[in-house]
Amino acid sequence: MTTPTSPVGTRALLALAAVAVGFAAVDTYVVVLALPDMMVAVDIDVEQLQRAAPIVSGFLLGYVAVLPLVGRVADLRGPVPVLLASLVVLAVGSAVTAASYDLVTMVLGRFVQGVGGGGLVPATMTLVAALYPVERRGLPLGLVSAVQELGSVLGPLAGAAVLAFGSWRSIFGLTCAGGLLLWAAVRVQARSEVPPREGRPDLLGAALVVVAVGATYLLLAPPRSLYTDLTWGELFIPLVDDGSRWTQPVGLVAVAAAAAFALRCLLARRPLVDVRSWGRTLVEADLAGAAWLAVALGGVVLAFASADPEQSAISPQAPWFLLGSAVAVVGLVRHLRRAASPLVPRGTLAPRPAWGALVVSLLVGWALIAALVDIPLFARTAERDYDQLDAALVLVRFLLALPVGAVVGGLLVRRLPAGAVTAGGMLAASGAFWWMAQWDQGSLDSTLSTLPLVLGGLGFGLALAPVNAAMLASTRDDAHGLASALVVVARMIGMLVGISVLTTYGLARLYDERRADPSLGLRELGLLQERAVFEGAALVALVAAVAAVALFRGAATRGVDTREALRVG
Repeated sequence: MTTPTSPVGTRALLALAAVAVGFAAVDTYVVVLALPDMMVAVDIDVEQLQRAAPIVSGFLLGYVAVLPLVGRVADLRGPVPVLLASLVVLAVGSAVTAASYDLVTMVLGRFVQGVGGGGLVPATMTLVAALYPVERRGLPLGLVSAVQELGSVLGPLAGAAVLAFGSWRSIFGLTCAGGLLLWAAVRVQARSEVPPREGRPDLLGAALVVVAVGATYLLLAPPRSLYTDLTWGELFIPLVDDGSRWTQPVGLVAVAAAAAFALRCLLARRPLVDVRSWGRTLVEADLAGAAWLAVALGGVVLAFASADPEQSAISPQAPWFLLGSAVAVVGLVRHLRRAASPLVPRGTLAPRPAWGALVVSLLVGWALIAALVDIPLFARTAERDYDQLDAALVLVRFLLALPVGAVVGGLLVRRLPAGAVTAGGMLAASGAFWWMAQWDQGSLDSTLSTLPLVLGGLGFGLALAPVNAAMLASTRDDAHGLASALVVVARMIGMLVGISVLTTYGLARLYDERRADPSLGLRELGLLQERAVFEGAALVALVAAVAAVALFRGAATRGVDTREALRVG
């Protein structure tokens, strides 16, 4: 790809890409506080949390299942066009979510948001690989990771701030506006990446978009003066008995305008959105292989994301989901062997540091989720007077240290082997978990309780950049987008599996102790369960440290050896 010629342009473009990644991360976590209000909006009782699982799993499906395809498209088309497209998709998904009035529409909007938010990560990582030589990637990779993890801190805070003045719809409306503003900023900064199109602008296509969006807005939020008017009110009466809102005349106008815009994008010579060009890129990226992989990943997501850990590590339908994943994996392997240009180019993951990065990333996610979920749970259990905000503030100590560790890890990987930096970080995380496993009632009242929280956050942060650097240094330049996407997918799968397995392990310990000592109260049993989860996470973090040392050997993250360069010269 063509990169900005000035260092200022390079830094500005990367800064905007990092802000976009952080923005999507905020959107990922903002739903934590908005979920109860979203459930009420689609007629789900707040106590029926399981029925709201699709709102969360829909986002995860979009984020995880489509991520490898988006990464491959970034390799073929360049990171900047994919970055721009992902911001548009994120904005569209946010608009659909904000306007949703039933569960199906809300899940669809969250799925589209996941696709857009997930696409920003491989595009930004590919941009780093294109803008910086291998020996200088550590710091920018650390900064991107830091911004991404900072979103986990800012997301709930941003949600709380918006909910204090508006509804949950305002959150996603602001996300839509922010995505479009970032799109405009990246488009201006990367003019050389996306040259202006020739010919007149597609005014008809733009008009159809305006009609579709305007009609949809009137459908979902009709002004009272129109809705109650004897003449204009007929636009809001379904044309069929018991029909949905989309069978109202104004809804049919929105559907017709959207369909006409889609046809224009397919048939016009210079459409507003060049669907044909993107379609050819998707085919070149191996759409069939991506479909097999999406089914395989989707089965795993549904098997664990919809589980009730108090009952089992997997959902009751998990055998069917996992069976579908297994069949998809077989189909994917057969397809990759036969395809001329497979989704995963042959030999991409052959180097040990490449596939090792996937293993280590999965283990990092497995351990990390224990901190994100169980630290606030422990706080609520151990301290009777702690509410949800107090518990979240305990976790913030961990989360604030995490981006600091990510930047430090990016700096260290320029001078030390990636395996050593990753192992050091995961050993620190393992020690922090063992420390937290000794906590009891009143432990959080001591200032010493901050030390394991900060140590754990720094440890996980240290491991982020070296894992990405090892993967990028061990794969070809034309596969960096796919490789970065697979690292993220591995970490997400690790988090999904980890929370179910660790929580189930903790519950098993709880039941054993209750049988051994029936006099234990609920509070004592709850603390025992959380400590067991911390012990399990400490073991997983230790395994991740050993795996990093063993698997990252030979990863040239510090650049070409000076003596080798002189000899070749």
